[in-house]
Amino acid sequence: MELLNQLILLGAVLFLISILASALSPRVGMPLLLVFLLVGMLGGEEGIGGIAYNDVQSALFLGTLALAVILFDGGLRTDINNFRVGLKPALVLASVGVVITAGACGAFAAWVLGLPWVEGMLVGAIVGSTDAAAVFSVLNMQGLALKARVGATLEIESGLNDPMAIFLTITVVEFLRMGETGFNPSMLLGFAWQMGVGALIGVAGGRVLAWGVARLALSPGLYPLLALFGGVSIFGLAAVLHSSGFLAVYLAGLMVGNRVSRGLYNIQRFHDGIAWLAQISLFLMLGLLVTPSELMTYASSALLIGLFLIFVARPVAVGISLLPFQFSWRERLFISWVGLRGAVPIVLAMFPWLAGLEHWPFFFNIAFFVVIISLVLQGWTVGPVARWLKVDVPTSTARVQRVELGVPGEAGYEFVGYKLLSDSPALNMGLAGLHDSTGARLLCVIREGEPIDNPLEQSLQERDHVYLLAKPDSLGAMDKWLVGEKEPDRLSAQAFFGEFVVSPRAKLADLGMLYGFEVPAEKANWSIGRYIYRRYKQPVVGDRVSLGKVEFIVLDMSNSRVTKVSLKLKSP
Repeated sequence: MELLNQLILLGAVLFLISILASALSPRVGMPLLLVFLLVGMLGGEEGIGGIAYNDVQSALFLGTLALAVILFDGGLRTDINNFRVGLKPALVLASVGVVITAGACGAFAAWVLGLPWVEGMLVGAIVGSTDAAAVFSVLNMQGLALKARVGATLEIESGLNDPMAIFLTITVVEFLRMGETGFNPSMLLGFAWQMGVGALIGVAGGRVLAWGVARLALSPGLYPLLALFGGVSIFGLAAVLHSSGFLAVYLAGLMVGNRVSRGLYNIQRFHDGIAWLAQISLFLMLGLLVTPSELMTYASSALLIGLFLIFVARPVAVGISLLPFQFSWRERLFISWVGLRGAVPIVLAMFPWLAGLEHWPFFFNIAFFVVIISLVLQGWTVGPVARWLKVDVPTSTARVQRVELGVPGEAGYEFVGYKLLSDSPALNMGLAGLHDSTGARLLCVIREGEPIDNPLEQSLQERDHVYLLAKPDSLGAMDKWLVGEKEPDRLSAQAFFGEFVVSPRAKLADLGMLYGFEVPAEKANWSIGRYIYRRYKQPVVGDRVSLGKVEFIVLDMSNSRVTKVSLKLKSP
């Protein structure tokens, strides 16, 4: 009993240290996942915690479960419109891209380290895929709002490439374990089964789960649990049928997140905490599993493979995979750079360990060190690289407080609170026209802890708290009214989008006469929308097209159609 109490105390302390360290991480720019990994290593057998943990079977179980939870949460937060924009390029990256990356890394490892080609290919298969936990975490913690085409492609790729990486790793492990010398066509049928059945179970199961969340009469606190264990059940069903549970659970999350409206915010807020718990548990466990002294033995070899992966294999794979799609060179370069490696390569490196391969420590430690290199080099620089390549777009500051009224499946209102800062537009506009513009109803304004009388007739002050009753679809307009946009100078609304807002139906010839730029005769009767769609088949907010001395920038989208365009005069 005493040992159990000590383990509870030590485990809780490790979690507390990880959570508290998250407050320091943004200040120094360190990726949080790297912090969790280092805390786990400090608690390990060669650290101050002295925990000797080497149970690979339990580690694989916990790692798989944590990844399933993280992928479900990622699906919940993926907008279906962005999913449509990024699906095709992400599918190619998650299949062809992973094969190219794994093949290039495998060939390089075999050549540089003098490995047999099969062992080299196993190294490539293990480190060949990006990691959902790493991509979701780094993008969220950096506070980046990427162009929809770029952000969606990265997130969907990381959610879809696990089946290919697992297939490649298991195939090569079987080659080494059984002494296979030839390719068996049945392997391709097995892969097709994994992808096809996993996708079918994910979509169908997700729709059933969304129906249950929207229609069943439960206690409000049970809806997030219904979503969580429904998602895990879908993962388990797909895995039992020897299909891809990771693909199934991601698609299930996507279905729930885009088919449930009422109550979704509470579900997402709950799953945000559960996903953090999964990430902390996962990386703490992986940190405990590794032995730092053994890790350093393979440091030079892993450094060579990691640098080749980041600077050669990933860019080549992205360049080839995205050739059929309309990505600018800036977007391709950024997608190449954000090929983050995280828990997935380490979990895949457990397969040779479980299979009893002779050189399993080599594969495990190489994968672990490559993950550290990726998190340090790529994870630390995602924000600066995004700003340098100009693939980020303006974002609105989040609400201070949001509480949903009622239960999922019921149409209704939400209770929303804002704290007004010095740059809030409401300080100048007041609240008199808020209802007409957004449909929101003012409940009260709290100033210095007390409600003020007749708030619609008084001037608002900095640090006032404004509480309203609003429908979910009006929250964006309320953000603009009460919060505005706080961005660096380059991403201020005017600096980014330009000075004038025009209709996508406006004629180029008319605008050319008004703003003094030349329009080719064959395009004089074209609308701005047609001109944009000739450049982008699926435009997203932030896409730009030039014509003479002006730029047209997509300002707003609705139902995958351009609804507003800004006109920006180029600097002479």
